[in-house]
Amino acid sequence: MKITSQSIVGDIVADNYKTAEIFKQHNIDFCCGGQLSIEDACEKEKISATDADELLKSVKAFFSKNNEIQNIDFRNWPLDKLTDHIETKHHGYVEEKIPVLKQYLDKIESAHGEKHPELAEINDIFRDATGQLVMHMKKEELILFPFIKKMAKAERDNLELEIPHFGTIKTPIGKMDEEHDFEGEAFRKIASLSNNYTVPKDGCNTYRVAFGMLQEFEEDLHLHIHKENNILFQRAITLEEKLLS
Repeated sequence: MKITSQSIVGDIVADNYKTAEIFKQHNIDFCCGGQLSIEDACEKEKISATDADELLKSVKAFFSKNNEIQNIDFRNWPLDKLTDHIETKHHGYVEEKIPVLKQYLDKIESAHGEKHPELAEINDIFRDATGQLVMHMKKEELILFPFIKKMAKAERDNLELEIPHFGTIKTPIGKMDEEHDFEGEAFRKIASLSNNYTVPKDGCNTYRVAFGMLQEFEEDLHLHIHKENNILFQRAITLEEKLLS
């Protein structure tokens, strides 16, 4: 998408909902006032020429950056590095996005809930699921991940590994697997209720942003769970058996 100062704010957000955050940072209405050009929107909000230029550069940079996905083989990463990666990238993402998504879901339920009653159910499921997810992540950060890091250090430094209070790492991993299943089912329900995040014809740009963010949240959750269930947890079980044999 070619971006100029005359590009329409609403069209930009419609093309990629993630740009909404750029406009939001500058107090520019991308929803009801979304039919203004970037230049006119900046004038309306009395944004200085310097800040308006920076905003335009930010939007251009967003569309021009290379979004190619790098093929990283996490199976060869040291386990302590992998746990740090999951905590920083995925746990950090969840903590950052939950309050933003709650705000958007509340807003579209208030504006469109009468015609689209499924929004209330989506909002309820999201709040329950993410509340459980935050507690799940804290258990990983306080119990499971520190032991995995301890095992990685024991292997690297040829140290003796003490048997943990939970007996075997399979115990907390089994609980984490159950909670992952709960999260997966919750987001399957959200996807179904939202018709796979399809914005209805009467949906505004805020609706589009909310559903776009929800879909991205689910995609990140799938990748997050994949890295844990299929890589981190399996390797951790194997390492524990090796160290305690």
